[in-house]
Amino acid sequence: MATVIGIVSLILVIVAIATSAALGRVLEQNLDNRLEESARQAGRALQMNQFPNATQDAVDVLSQGPQEPGFLFIAQSAQGSISGAYIDNEGDVVRLTSSQIARIGDAISQGGFTTVSLGDGIGDYRIRLVTGDSFVGIAGLPVTEVRSTIAQTLTTIALVTAGGLLLLVAAIALVIRAGLKPLRVVADTATRVAALPLAEGAVSITERVPDDETDEHTEIGRVGHALNTLLDHVGQSLDARQRNEERMRSFVADASHELRTPLASIRGYSELSLRDPALSETTESSLERIQAQSIRMTALVEDLLLLARLDEGQELVYGTVDLSRLAIEAIADATPAGPDHGWELDLDEEPVVVTGDAARLHQVVGNLLANARTHTPAGTAVTLSLHRDGADAVLRVHDDGPGIDPTIADELFERFSRADRSRARKTGGTGLGLSIAQAIVVAHGGSITVRSTPGSTTFEVRLPLSPDTPDAASV
Repeated sequence: MATVIGIVSLILVIVAIATSAALGRVLEQNLDNRLEESARQAGRALQMNQFPNATQDAVDVLSQGPQEPGFLFIAQSAQGSISGAYIDNEGDVVRLTSSQIARIGDAISQGGFTTVSLGDGIGDYRIRLVTGDSFVGIAGLPVTEVRSTIAQTLTTIALVTAGGLLLLVAAIALVIRAGLKPLRVVADTATRVAALPLAEGAVSITERVPDDETDEHTEIGRVGHALNTLLDHVGQSLDARQRNEERMRSFVADASHELRTPLASIRGYSELSLRDPALSETTESSLERIQAQSIRMTALVEDLLLLARLDEGQELVYGTVDLSRLAIEAIADATPAGPDHGWELDLDEEPVVVTGDAARLHQVVGNLLANARTHTPAGTAVTLSLHRDGADAVLRVHDDGPGIDPTIADELFERFSRADRSRARKTGGTGLGLSIAQAIVVAHGGSITVRSTPGSTTFEVRLPLSPDTPDAASV
């Protein structure tokens, strides 16, 4: 719009300037013609001596014949005296002063037209030299009328131009808005698609650009058609991804379920074999290693099976859970497991009750406390706090350990993510603890976050309070 209006404005300005210049030349030529005629009339009056006493006084000359208002004449008498006068708007003859006559004399050019400014309320005059057999004079007409006409013309052109530009702006705005309407529809569709949660879960992209905005014979229509084609491909890819994930979860669940029996058998046979007193020391050590690895593998399989079932919306048994009692039990379990850590408990005076699966919520708290114990050095203080915050129960596990490595902070809750890249058994399990905690919390309609700096790490779990809780009911 700015480009079009700018170009049109430039054209209109050029046309206005050219029109004004041409009009000015025409009006100036007309003025010169009128001045020429008036000068001939004044010359004839001088030639015929139609004035008293043959003084050739300018006032007498102007008084002899009808002259148009504003006409100016300067005459030189036979005695050499110079006089000048002009006719005002009332038709009266007004004598020029000597300074005005001198100014005109200085400006006059031989045989041509000249413009001179007289000031003193008289204004600018177009003058010309008038000569005869026995006289010399100067005739002039005011240029006020010419300039007034040009000014009025420019004002009219400016007003018409401004009105035309406003009309042009409105017309262009309407045309562009109508032309870009399909593009706005495409942008709105893309915005709605961008707001969809496409990262995980079953996703169905139903948004499409309407068919009447996808005309392939127009540029914008082609954009809408291309976006619809792209959304079709993305939708098919998401469906394929979802099917693969479902097959993978089903495979993991089935494999985990099937592995439980042979692992239990391995563990049972190893325990049975260890009871044989005739075992050699080497054989006994080997059986103990087999038993330890079977226990570790069983824990991994159980964790994978739990995640697969949580992904499918299974495994939770809802009931009323007293988080305060659960926190007390979790600290009681963690204290003997980590005697070289300092364990503290911070609870509200009133019990905090939520609706959920008590066993799984106990697993969440246990995993967070185990995580704090495993990844902090001896002497670290670990605090488990539980409070109400509006309609939520907020459980926090805080420690003053070295903090979380920033390079793994963004993937902390991903499966098989470990703070210890060496995967030493002493410093952690399978890397599924925080993933399981997050899956359980999300399945309860809550959230889990972490904030960590050197010397301060806090895991925060938010769960909706039970509707029977007084604070939740008041909220």
